[in-house]
Amino acid sequence: MSLGCKLLVVFLAFLAVLAVVIWMAFRERRLARSIPEGDLAAQQAADGRVLATVFGAILGGMMLTFLVAWLVFF
Repeated sequence: MSLGCKLLVVFLAFLAVLAVVIWMAFRERRLARSIPEGDLAAQQAADGRVLATVFGAILGGMMLTFLVAWLVFF
């Protein structure tokens, strides 16, 4: 497998991570509209799910960065 093919796979993995984060954020935004204003616990839970997804994606991006560095330099 050539370096270009390996980097294409990494790029597709990056796009997959990005798509999941965008989908989750818009899904939670839509669901948050139905939460009553006084229900703080539900609002905090929705915020927590979005933050967990975003920070999980950050960690995934870091792993992809190390994978690219390993593919290119080793």
